[in-house]
Amino acid sequence: MSEDGFLLKLRTDLSWDRAALTRLDQAMRAVCEEYEAADQLDRDLAEGFHVLATSVPEWTSHPNFSRPEPESYYTACLERLSLLAYWFFTGGSPYIEGHVWPDL
Repeated sequence: MSEDGFLLKLRTDLSWDRAALTRLDQAMRAVCEEYEAADQLDRDLAEGFHVLATSVPEWTSHPNFSRPEPESYYTACLERLSLLAYWFFTGGSPYIEGHVWPDL
């Protein structure tokens, strides 16, 4: 799910790679669109979406996590991960058709 090391860097270095998150966000949205009408979910993808929605908030709450961006940025990112997991697991976007996802 995160071939470029977003999760590894976050988990081991407690640092956030903004560009990697943007790529991950775009990939997750593409997967959600592809699986919207699916009867079954891929187990590996499901695990990835679950880890992103549950573990990233935990890791970023660590006292040693570097936060060079405003707090509102991290809040928006964590909300995005949660919304994408919702979309993936339910098969329906949390937004009406035509919604434009803002850049993170």
